[in-house]
Amino acid sequence: MDIASIIGVVSGMGFILGTILLGGSIMAFVNIPSVLVVMGGTIAATLVGYPLKDFLSIFKAVMKIFMFKLQSPEEIITNLVETSNKARKGGLLSIEGDIQSTSDPYLAQALQMTVDGVKTADIAAIMQTKMKLTKKNLDTGANMLSSMGAYAPAFGMIGTLIGLVQMLANLDDPSSIGPKMAVAMITTFYGAVIANLFFIPMSDKLSGRNEEEITNMNIIFEGIISIREGEHPKLMEDKLNIYVGDKQESKEKK
Repeated sequence: MDIASIIGVVSGMGFILGTILLGGSIMAFVNIPSVLVVMGGTIAATLVGYPLKDFLSIFKAVMKIFMFKLQSPEEIITNLVETSNKARKGGLLSIEGDIQSTSDPYLAQALQMTVDGVKTADIAAIMQTKMKLTKKNLDTGANMLSSMGAYAPAFGMIGTLIGLVQMLANLDDPSSIGPKMAVAMITTFYGAVIANLFFIPMSDKLSGRNEEEITNMNIIFEGIISIREGEHPKLMEDKLNIYVGDKQESKEKK
């Protein structure tokens, strides 16, 4: 569970609600038609822009923001170095047991191809293609949330314009202008809050998650190619440590 995301959403809503309550009643900010315009319009625009199957996957993407567990790059490197040492001493067939012990299908497939004696160029081509497809699928959720972050304020403004037109069409009662203006502005408020507290930050968080997954896949790719080519485990470790950068260097100095 990602504590930072939960704290961010809860505290953000808390600050907004607290500010509202300090200035008056929260009921002044409750307007069902405004919610329908913003949320309904945002969902409709997203369906226009993305296939239905991609839209339905948004729920899985949102869950990934709050519930996310990924093996650390350092742990992957350690495991690959161990596998490399095993292959160097006992041959490629000696690492066949590692295929059953790994829970990563990408790594398992790569190890299987290595044990089967598939050519290095073919292994590289298959792994790179799978990595590109995975990245494309991962980016879909982040891109969709980013688009929803742009749609929500736009429909908030549309709702405000609707409210203004309705207000200007009924100027016979000057006392109603203030309340009607307030209701018209609420739609813009909803669009801004939803976009800037939910959709846009979630898109940013998901993009970061995706980068972490692709980094892990790159590490596995480099490690498998190194094992297939019979490179020295130490050389492979040095190459893979580039992916963890300053974090690994500071760890080694301690």
